[in-house]
Order: sequence, then structure tokens, then C-alpha cells
Amino acid sequence: MKEKLKILHLAPQNFAGMPYDFVKMHQSFGNDSHLITFFKNTLDFPEDICLKLPSPTGKTAKKWRDAKAADTQEGKLKINSPKNFPEKIYFKIRDKKNSSAIESAIKEYNLLNYHIYHFDGGMDFYRDVRFAKELKKKNKKIVCCYFGSDLRTRGIFKELDEISDLNLTVEFDHLKLYPGINFLYFPFDNSYLKPKSHKNKTLKIVHSPSNRKFKGTNKIIPVMNEVMSERQVEFVLLENMHRKEVLEIKAQCDIAIDQISGELGGSGYGKNSLETISLGLPTVTEFSDDYYKFLGDNPFVNSNINNLKENLLKLIDSDSYRNDLAQKGFEWMKRTHSFEAVNKTLTELYLKHKIIPE
Repeated sequence: MKEKLKILHLAPQNFAGMPYDFVKMHQSFGNDSHLITFFKNTLDFPEDICLKLPSPTGKTAKKWRDAKAADTQEGKLKINSPKNFPEKIYFKIRDKKNSSAIESAIKEYNLLNYHIYHFDGGMDFYRDVRFAKELKKKNKKIVCCYFGSDLRTRGIFKELDEISDLNLTVEFDHLKLYPGINFLYFPFDNSYLKPKSHKNKTLKIVHSPSNRKFKGTNKIIPVMNEVMSERQVEFVLLENMHRKEVLEIKAQCDIAIDQISGELGGSGYGKNSLETISLGLPTVTEFSDDYYKFLGDNPFVNSNINNLKENLLKLIDSDSYRNDLAQKGFEWMKRTHSFEAVNKTLTELYLKHKIIPE
């Protein structure tokens, strides 16, 4: 298709910068693309158009969200619906309260004038998916893309799912939850990360959890204490810091641990691992057997809590092993998560699902 595509992404937040990376990828291929988010992201990821809608915070809101997450049956696709009458009323009132800001944005940014709409996280501005329904009446193309806990804990919105032309996920475990959904490596621009050129006399092993429970931090720390009793290494634990500072410190390290024995976060890797691989750090994380097999040849050191110490000692003791993994990581990034690789796969899916004409 020669015509420049207009692609709009809608997302609750720019979670981990991932929705905006999709936008940058579309733009890098000459398309007109924007991201509109409902709530301001809590970290330092960039915003495009942000409605800055009020989002409940505090202990009560966290307790409510945790209860929603706990109400998940493993291996079963969840259909989102209000849990009870008060919750139903709450969302009705919230939609009504937010509608003025949403409708103003639709007019101000001409949001009905795009060709393709990605509902990131499978969410509309409104719980009754009225924006998506309006788009469908206008024969616009709708894509739902799921990024992580959204499909596991929130589930799908049935009415949006029924009118979606293409469903995507960047998470392996979603393939079991939602049969038929299309897997896509998420795009990652690593041009801002420069591979390390230093060689530390005392190796530094970095772990930067956004959530200790999800990343298994409290199980990793005792293992690291054992490793440090046998080898002269430094454990660098980064928490509650600005993203820029985290990246600067990561770049000075030698080995990274992403997640081991985490809860609710799935297995495998995310942006955290892609950053450390791009910096040239061998990266240790845990995969389920089927996920690891699905990935094929890859640069990760697949570890569980029982063999973490053994795998770390092997990395610490061998310069050549670490260097080989670093090189393998650069090559793997190019053929999986680069803008070129992801855009090629997404374009093929657009064609297959008649999102764009041949």
C-alpha cells in the first residue's frame, strides 16, 4: 500500500513505553501515527496526547485492583464485567464524568480521521466501548493488542472483541488464554542504548525490579548473598529510582537478572531485559519450558531459583561465555524486536486480516 497510513493507538497508560514504541515504529516507516492515553504514566516514559483523566490511587484503590487480579482463574480467558452493582454504578459515573474531556479530545485531535485504531490493552475510552462502536459504523479498522497483565487480570471486553478485526499479543502466555490470538514481538528502539565498553575488575550484577513480588526479588537476594560469599562480585539492586538514573547504572554493570520465581507477571522477559541485552549484558531470567522452546535460539540464560546460583557462577567465571552471549543478544534483537522485523510481521498481519489492501 503506497498511501500513508494514519494509525492511532489508544491506551490507558504508556505502560513501560510500549504503546509509544509502536507509534515510533509506524512513524519511522513514514506513517502518521499518534498515541492517546487516558492516564499519565507513573514513570518517566514519554507522553503524546494524554487526557490526564483522574485515576484512583491510595490503599483502597490498590486493594480493589489486587482483588481483581486475584479473581483470575489460571488458563481461562476472562470476560470483563462489573463484579457487583456498586462497581457497575462506579464505572457508569466515571464514564459520564470523563466524557466531556474525551469528547473534546476527539474533536480537537480529529480522532475519527484515522485508518487503523489500535486499542492497546483492549480498552476503549468508555466501558461500554461506544468509541469503538462509532468507528465500526464508519468502517474503520480495529486492532486489539494485549501487553501483559491486562489480558490475565482484566480480560477482554466482549463487545470490543466482537468487532475487532485483528487481535494481537506480545505475551507468550496469552496464546493459551486466548486461542487464535496472534503473537507479535513488541518493537524496541535501542538506539539510545550504547553497548558497554568497560571491564569492571569486580563484576556488577544488576537487578532492577519495578515490583518485588512480580520479579521474585525476595528470593533472588538470598541467592546473591550466597554468590557473594563465594565470588568477589557486587550486587546492584535498583528500586524506586528515576528511569534515566537506572539506565545509567545498568550501563556500568556486567550481568543482569530480570525475574526469577516472580508472581503474576508471567515468565520470560520484558523491556527490562531488552535494555540490558542492548547494553551487552548477559541476562538471566526464568521461562516456562514451552515458552523457552517457542523462542528457539535466543541469548537468555534460562534459570529458576534452584539453579540460579550455578548459572551465575558460570557467567562470573567465564569472560568468553559472557562475551558470546552479548554478541548473540545483539543479533537476536535485530531479527526479533527491531522496528524492521516487527513492522514486517505486522504488515503481513494487516494484509492477512484485510486491515490494508494488497
